[in-house]
Amino acid sequence: MAGCLLAPGLPVLAESPVTLSREHVKAVHRKRRIVMMQDAYGDGHGGTPLGGDFASWLRYRFSYLDDLETQIDAIWWDMAALAVYPNQGFPADVQARYDAWFAAGNDPLKALVEGTHRRGLEAFFNHRISEVELDGETFRLKTGNPDWVIPTWWPHGMWNLAAPGLQDFKLRNLRYLAENYEFDGLQIDFARHTPILPPGRQWELRGRVTAFIRRVRLMLLDVAKKRGRPFLLAARVPKSVEGAKQDGFDLESWARERLLDIFTIGTRSLEVDVASFLAIARSRGIKVQPCWDDHHASDAYQWQPIEFLRGVYSNWWRQGADSVVTWNWSNATRKTCEKMGINPGPGSHDQGYRELGSLESMRLRDKIFALDRRGAFPWAEGFFSLNADARLPLRLTAGKEPVRLDLRIEEPVAAASDRVASLKLRIVLFGAGTETNVRARFNGRAVTPVLRDADWKDYQIFSPRPQPNSGKAARLRVDPEQRLLRIEYDLDPKECRVGLNTTELALSTGGAAEDVKLEKVEVHLEYS
Repeated sequence: MAGCLLAPGLPVLAESPVTLSREHVKAVHRKRRIVMMQDAYGDGHGGTPLGGDFASWLRYRFSYLDDLETQIDAIWWDMAALAVYPNQGFPADVQARYDAWFAAGNDPLKALVEGTHRRGLEAFFNHRISEVELDGETFRLKTGNPDWVIPTWWPHGMWNLAAPGLQDFKLRNLRYLAENYEFDGLQIDFARHTPILPPGRQWELRGRVTAFIRRVRLMLLDVAKKRGRPFLLAARVPKSVEGAKQDGFDLESWARERLLDIFTIGTRSLEVDVASFLAIARSRGIKVQPCWDDHHASDAYQWQPIEFLRGVYSNWWRQGADSVVTWNWSNATRKTCEKMGINPGPGSHDQGYRELGSLESMRLRDKIFALDRRGAFPWAEGFFSLNADARLPLRLTAGKEPVRLDLRIEEPVAAASDRVASLKLRIVLFGAGTETNVRARFNGRAVTPVLRDADWKDYQIFSPRPQPNSGKAARLRVDPEQRLLRIEYDLDPKECRVGLNTTELALSTGGAAEDVKLEKVEVHLEYS
């Protein structure tokens, strides 16, 4: 792989694309509808332990595959503290449980891989590139190697991928995993957490991250050659190619050198730039799969109904996604959770795993399309996961020009207008008065309000207080004193475009409220 400087004075080398075997390429094109990323670190989801019983732990982990007819084709296992495997470094109580399992001849990671393959599914390991920790081996490594650490939002700092010693350490551990477990692939997960390069120097040091990805790729190809079957490589990266540059990810170089097989894009964003990834990935045979984190969801959109999830995933499929990903969803079905005494996730997860893996299974089913919201994610610095470019929430002020908001609806609503029972624009306002009125236009046409609810409540909206950290809202109760204003407008299905639809909103008032906060903008689609 001969190298040349990409730009004068920058230590960034452009390498020739790696060569992949026919078997490797075939594995890249393996069928993936839904990729379930499952956090298998703890005992249960929601803080309730399983009591340390290994057989129960495994039944819980495979509940969705054994209890439901789903569209899951792959499980990508995440065990956070295995960042330093085999040294492990779990908190003491978890470490004691795993030690007991090993002593009894039960290797949890091996059992997960074998169980996945036995069910005919693909198994990846998801490696969190920069985990947070309070104790254990990882914490001791940080305190003992300060040059490996970036002082940042986490009290012990984040891993600094520009440090050669850290790269060597990570590569040794990843090689151990690759050589000792029969995974089909590995994902480098940059969503957990940023920054991974010194703030202010991310793009300058982008070559260090590219070099690390290249080293991992070559290591996995070496392991694949020795074991006689492919070992794929994926990376979870920000929601757009351009935005990723802010965190030091030169995704165009990764694609050009064919360093990856799969881009997992975004994590908690409704709107991901699928087109920008397809532009750099398709010609190199790289797959693109958007991801939805339903725990650290886009602010105020955690644990939404199935109609909302259909809107999110159908938008991605129609933009050309090769597969779709779930992350931080319930680890087991509601029935299994209830039977084991574990807090269950929402019913939309059970239904989602049956539907969200294809457009056909969502065809002519009710959907909700919504705009992203900023904020409520303190565990990052840079671009990744923050949704800082989202338009909402925003202020509407009487007498000002209308605000223009583009909402993506990748649904052929107009073509199926004879099957549409209802199509409504919904806005939610905080601080509205009794005389507050909002004029609305949809794709240039004035639309008429048909509902006004001045007593609307949304337990995930906290105005005027700050929004809590994402992940906390779903189990909170609604404030009985909350007063939001919900206004709905009838839309003509024949006026709905496939793609971006423009909503214009202008505040008009009789003086009771001159300035209100626009919290949510949604389109609700119901079929007959």
